[in-house]
Amino acid sequence: MTDRGLWSYKEIAAHIQVQPDTVRSYRKHGMLPAPDQVRDGRPYWYADTVRTWVTNRPGNRNRGG
Repeated sequence: MTDRGLWSYKEIAAHIQVQPDTVRSYRKHGMLPAPDQVRDGRPYWYADTVRTWVTNRPGNRNRGG
């Protein structure tokens, strides 16, 4: 089942257990996928986009599980 809920920096940060500013830094340095939507100038990502990114990002300690 596809999760089409939109996540902001805050939800992404909570999911990967970092501060929202860390997620902003990831985006600034090209380490975060492009946002799925932008509303009022604010980026949002689908939960599935974030989960896929987390699984495949360098340094992920939870691969294969």
